[in-house]
Amino acid sequence: MVTQHLSSALPAPAVSAAYPMAKPGYGKRSAPGQQARARDDFALLPTRERYVAGFVDHLPDGASMSVKQLAKQLPLYGQQAISTALKALSVAGHLRRVRCAVGAGDETRWVFRTFWSRTARDNEWWTTYLATETASQAAAPAPPPARPESPAVAGPAPKPTPVPPQRTPPQAPDAEPTQNTAPSPAYLALARLGRNDHRLGLSADDCTTLEPLAKQWLDRGVTTDYLTSTITAGLPAQIDSPVGLIRRRLIDKLPPRLPATASTPADTPAPTLRLLVECTDCGRPGPPEALPDGLCRPCHTTHTTGGQPSPDPTQIAAVKAHMANLRDLLKPV
Repeated sequence: MVTQHLSSALPAPAVSAAYPMAKPGYGKRSAPGQQARARDDFALLPTRERYVAGFVDHLPDGASMSVKQLAKQLPLYGQQAISTALKALSVAGHLRRVRCAVGAGDETRWVFRTFWSRTARDNEWWTTYLATETASQAAAPAPPPARPESPAVAGPAPKPTPVPPQRTPPQAPDAEPTQNTAPSPAYLALARLGRNDHRLGLSADDCTTLEPLAKQWLDRGVTTDYLTSTITAGLPAQIDSPVGLIRRRLIDKLPPRLPATASTPADTPAPTLRLLVECTDCGRPGPPEALPDGLCRPCHTTHTTGGQPSPDPTQIAAVKAHMANLRDLLKPV
């Protein structure tokens, strides 16, 4: 979806050699099959979007793509304007923000990337490409096992050196086992929510109360990072009861239990989690096909209605009934 608006935008500033890079695995990732750079790149975009797109296009892979960092390098616009421009570039088909899981077992962690394409792509292309990217990660070969040490060249075996007998010292009586008081991963995930977002701060009693609900998530094979990202995605501006909101999300968003297959070999690696696209506006995650133009359903509705949310039919009916009552009250007796 390309915005049909010809523009003579100012050229974006040159990328500084000191531009910060993201952590390994994060930041910008260039999509394949792009056309060669030309002077009329992004000519159909408005001035601001063309300015931002020209700068992002010249960033190297792995460069930081945070709104705050881009705003530091583009002095003509602030963070809010940069965020709006990135949303427009997502709708125009130039970028998708994604999160994907890397590693295995307890080492699994979420990696956040911004895929960029100078050539505008439609939703079908992005969905197919991200699915291919997931498959390529799942098919990545595992590191080869360590080769056993080669036996030494045959020769006369050395005679064993006699070891003098040693007296075994008397063993002390077994001490009583100490009770394991380490908190569970579910408890720690809940306790860290307040560190990530102060609006979600929980007390020790709250964490203990919600721990069984969080443990159900981990028992179904998800990681603590997945649990945390799901709870914190799309939070309201004001949270009056953190414990109530988290309890509701733990219950409503509980992932399905995958059936165990008895025929699966024991050495079969765990399946790679699919790439999740993040809404470019609010950050809500979801599969690529559920976020057309890189936007979730509420943000996409707001964008297509000119920045205003679509009217609720129930509210319209209530307003009409209220106006009718007012007219009846104002009628002269």
